[in-house]
Amino acid sequence: MAGAGILDRALAVLGCFSEDEPELTAARLAERTGLPASTLHRLLGTLLDRGLLVRTPGHRYAVGSRLWELGERSPLALRLREPAIPHLVRLYEATGENVHLGVLDGEPECATVLQVGRVTGQRAIPTLSRAGGRDPLHATGVGRALLATRDAAWLGRYFTTTRERETVHTIVDERALRADLDRTRARGYALTREEMTLGNISVAAALPPIPGLPAAALGLVVHIDRADERKLAALVQQSARELFAAVREG
Repeated sequence: MAGAGILDRALAVLGCFSEDEPELTAARLAERTGLPASTLHRLLGTLLDRGLLVRTPGHRYAVGSRLWELGERSPLALRLREPAIPHLVRLYEATGENVHLGVLDGEPECATVLQVGRVTGQRAIPTLSRAGGRDPLHATGVGRALLATRDAAWLGRYFTTTRERETVHTIVDERALRADLDRTRARGYALTREEMTLGNISVAAALPPIPGLPAAALGLVVHIDRADERKLAALVQQSARELFAAVREG
C-alpha cells in the first residue's frame, strides 16, 4: 500500500474483517494489508483510541462500537431501515417467512445488493443473507428486482462482467437474464427459483425511486414446497407500496 494515505490504510484494515472472520490477529492483518509492522502497530493504536477497533481475547482485534454508532446515522438507517421495520414485521407476520430489504450498491461493473434490513423467525428457513451483508444481483430476488429498475446504459456496463453460478439453476447468460428482467418489469415483481440456495425461491418488488436514497427492494425467501407465488407476490408488492409511502411522507 505504498503511497496510501492514513484513511486508505485504516479502511484497508477495517475491510479485513468479515462475517466468517470477525476477529483477527495483528499478524493476520499485516498479511492481508501488506503494511509494515511498525505502521500497522501505530494504526491499530489510533483505531483503538478512536473506538473503531476493540481488543478481544487471544490478542485479537474486532470492529469497534464507534463504527456501528456512525453507521446508524446513515440515511440508509434513518430514512429507510427505521421506517421499514414495521412493514418488514407485518410482512413476516403475514407469511412467517424471511423478509429482506436491500439496496443497490456500487458501480454497474461491481454492483451488489447491500442488505439493510431482515426479519426472520423459527418458522422461516435458514438463509445466507444477513443485515449488512452483500448478495449478487443476478441470483437473488431482491437483486433481480433492482436490476429490473436499471436503464439500458447501466445494464450495458453491468453485462460487461461475468456472473458466478451460485447453483445449477442460476441464470448467468446475458440473453436469458435480460429476458427475465423483461418478465419482471411486466408482472411487477421478481422471482428466482433455487438460484441462490437450492430448495428456496425468492419473490421481491422494487420501491419507486426515493430522492437521496439508492434503489431499494423488498423480498421474501421461501421454501419451494410451500411457495404460493401469486399470494406472496401480492403481499410483497403491497408492502413495497406501503413502505414507499411511509418513507416519502417521512
